[in-house]
Amino acid sequence: MAQIVVRDIEDDVKVRLKQRAALHGRSMEEEVRQILREVVAKQKQAPVKLGSAVAARFAGVGLTSELPTLRGLAAVPMKLGK
Repeated sequence: MAQIVVRDIEDDVKVRLKQRAALHGRSMEEEVRQILREVVAKQKQAPVKLGSAVAARFAGVGLTSELPTLRGLAAVPMKLGK
């Protein structure tokens, strides 16, 4: 297994790491390993695109027809007021 050395960690960060490790019943070293595993695992997940998130959120709500595609159409400004 690989090893890394992290220098110049602020004292308050070290204290909080110790507290977090104690809370989870782990050594500080194991706590740091677990934090790194979790962060790297989150990065493996592809980011969800906005359209996909909206579609997933409203899946099964009741839309029964396809929405028209607007690509290539010119935007028409709204007329507000008089």
